[in-house]
Amino acid sequence: MAATAGERFVPAQANTSAAAIPHIEDPESAGFDVQRLGRLDEYLDRCVEMGLNHGSIIMVAREGRMVHASTRGMRDPDRGLPVEADTVWRLYSMTKPVTSVAAMMLWEEGGFAFSDPVAKFIPSFSHTRVYRGGSGSRMRITPATEPIRIHHLLTHTAGMTVAGAADGEVDSAYRAAGIPALGEEDRFSLPDFCDRLASLPLLFEPGSAWNYSHATDVLGRVIEVVTGSSLDDFMRERIFDPLGMGDTGFRMPAEDRLAVPYRTDPLTGSLNRLVTPSLSPGESPPLIAGGHGLMSTALDYYRFVQMLAAGGVYGHKRLLAPRTVELMATNHLPGGATISAFSHQPARPAPHLAGRGFGLGFACLLDPVAVGSLSSRGEYGWGGAAGTNFWIDPEKRLTVVFMMQVMPPPVETWLALRRLVYQALVG
Repeated sequence: MAATAGERFVPAQANTSAAAIPHIEDPESAGFDVQRLGRLDEYLDRCVEMGLNHGSIIMVAREGRMVHASTRGMRDPDRGLPVEADTVWRLYSMTKPVTSVAAMMLWEEGGFAFSDPVAKFIPSFSHTRVYRGGSGSRMRITPATEPIRIHHLLTHTAGMTVAGAADGEVDSAYRAAGIPALGEEDRFSLPDFCDRLASLPLLFEPGSAWNYSHATDVLGRVIEVVTGSSLDDFMRERIFDPLGMGDTGFRMPAEDRLAVPYRTDPLTGSLNRLVTPSLSPGESPPLIAGGHGLMSTALDYYRFVQMLAAGGVYGHKRLLAPRTVELMATNHLPGGATISAFSHQPARPAPHLAGRGFGLGFACLLDPVAVGSLSSRGEYGWGGAAGTNFWIDPEKRLTVVFMMQVMPPPVETWLALRRLVYQALVG
């Protein structure tokens, strides 16, 4: 059950964790109805009972004070290991906001300009080409008229895609180049990976459309070139250590705390254990990329989210200026367009992206009615391929961090969580 007012957080189905969870504030003093908050945990219990996931953890805070935190289910059902406060989760694309923050720290320091061509830092991007149609020997590819710029990487408007997500010839080119699809094993170093991406045709002219892609992976390489440091070292020194995120990184945790990921069978709806690349404790994957790969606990990511919500500072550690965070959370799509309207594949954006634009590393809510959300206009955040999700509502001074491990992410759960959190916010 959820922690009540004044209690320390205790995992719902297991021993107390050694992780230092902040004191749970009185929810009523923060404007929450305690009984209505109970609906949130009842829903998460039903998700486990219905087989939508095996376990999860959620943390809700208002004005920087944690008012609700609870765990449900198992991190490893086969071994009977429950979700605990210090369970480690694969973040997948929730790596992207961290990389975007790292990049914006360098932008503040004059490391690059938004208008800088990526080729200034990665020469292989000097001769990008765009797919124009046709197939096989009749495939038409011409030089891009606009170079890929840093701003394009931050906003997913670079013209790239991911293997398995594009249609036809471009996807075939990604496959032929050995670019792994989501969940497949990464075999390249980041420099090699970026050079391979640079050799592939773009889906569209940079800046002319929005498409979820490997752009943030390339941004990670730009960070390495600018700093002369590896991406994981830079994140550790400039983000994780200052924020006290000691359980976050690309290395496999030494302790047996990692939640098992699952994939939903599209035919039966059952959860099948996902086979992941085998890494020894303390070992890093071959590809340290900006777009995926981080592992973290809910509490660690909670600290990162609180830093953003507080305008770039956590405790006495300032990572970004308040105006920089505001810029990141503002829609950057041309003409104030939504992702759906500016998407290269208008039919593809998931329902949870309806009514949302895109800033510098986050999706931002422009029209709550379009997505049927109780969130405020200006709410921003992002999710991961295995169901992790977070959002920040500046108007209501509200933050939520949620972790689970099922692919593809059940976006219905993300939408339901927003409904359940806000229906309990009554003051």
